Amino acid sequence: MMRRVVVTGMAGITALGNDWPSIRAAMAEGRTGIRDMRPAWDRFESINTRLAAPVLDFTIPAHWPRKKARTMGRVATMAVAASERALDHARLLNDPVLTNGRTGAAYGSSFGSPDSVLGFFELKMTGVSRHLNATTYIQMMSHSALVNIGLFFGLTGRMIPSSSACTSGSQAIGYAAEAIRWGKADVMVAGGAEELDITDAAVFDTLFATSMRNDAPQTTPRPFDRDRDGLVIGEGAATLILENYDHAVARGATIYAELVGFGTNSDGNHVTQPQAATMEQALRMAIEDAGIGTDAIGFVSGHGTATEWGDIAESQATAAVFGESVPFHSLKSYFGHSLGACGSIEAWLGIEMMREGWFCPTANLDVIDPRCAALDYVRGEPRLVRPDYLMSNNFAFGGINTSLIIKSS
Repeated sequence: MMRRVVVTGMAGITALGNDWPSIRAAMAEGRTGIRDMRPAWDRFESINTRLAAPVLDFTIPAHWPRKKARTMGRVATMAVAASERALDHARLLNDPVLTNGRTGAAYGSSFGSPDSVLGFFELKMTGVSRHLNATTYIQMMSHSALVNIGLFFGLTGRMIPSSSACTSGSQAIGYAAEAIRWGKADVMVAGGAEELDITDAAVFDTLFATSMRNDAPQTTPRPFDRDRDGLVIGEGAATLILENYDHAVARGATIYAELVGFGTNSDGNHVTQPQAATMEQALRMAIEDAGIGTDAIGFVSGHGTATEWGDIAESQATAAVFGESVPFHSLKSYFGHSLGACGSIEAWLGIEMMREGWFCPTANLDVIDPRCAALDYVRGEPRLVRPDYLMSNNFAFGGINTSLIIKSS
């Protein structure tokens, strides 16, 4: 028998703030986290974009032991910090359940900390490296965030790494939910993280997919807008504490939402050209997994990167499932594309918005691209609605698609 999976804690770190009240206030004022990265990026002459969404006010917590922090680059530091706050929110920090073998983690990022690669590069180019040490590889590896979460909190349950670019965070949440559903864990620390680096911008710049509105950062990105010119790279982390419903009730935990559906698949077609048909299948898989009808979904949080073919394909897939009947927005218009973190940030904030009955509009969506499918795009003003079910979707390089369905508590 499948077990119910509930959210008992959540926290995050973003370019707009590190708690829901701060982020909500910024959104209500129409502010985004997009910044001009000059002069720091001026030396990268071959890169066109000068825009990103950095986390400005994050440092290593003073109470962390140096022995535990030394294996962390920035991506792992943000992941552990978000997880510490989420566990505290769930009233599980330092609880014996963390070390009894029934608590694990599923966590994702596209990469580890890029600067840690430089020591290996120096070694290959010169034959000697002055920058390699015992922790360099731990900071570089793609599951650095997951490993450091496990070490920091002493987790002894199953560990599930997900490194699938833009679906890393949402896949981690889905796989964590499955572990609890099938009795492999009682509690899972789930989410994703990414640190900002020029190499991330370079990936998309070489594909002519980055925004170059360098002198007007507040006007971009523009998901689904006729005048969009590409995405903006961001960073951050978010963690959900998922728990077996019976376990949560037995200890008197506060339940914030329930994870009821997860769908993931692959386009099997092209590494960078998304396919609407398989996107649609992922959405329908999640709905079927949740055991509900399409008419039960009251809001859709879209991927919405502000890339031309991504926006068009996603809108077509969403319209094929819902038509114009469901309100729809993209949070990347505020945070940029935080890659491995975006799925978890969007799930976290989706729950916060469900609980408040307040959903922000997509920023900078002024004129809908006529090539995008007809949807109920939330723009201009917030939407006041209290959905019973929220769908949160993400799509990644390699044609990996994910859809999460979250039920209000």
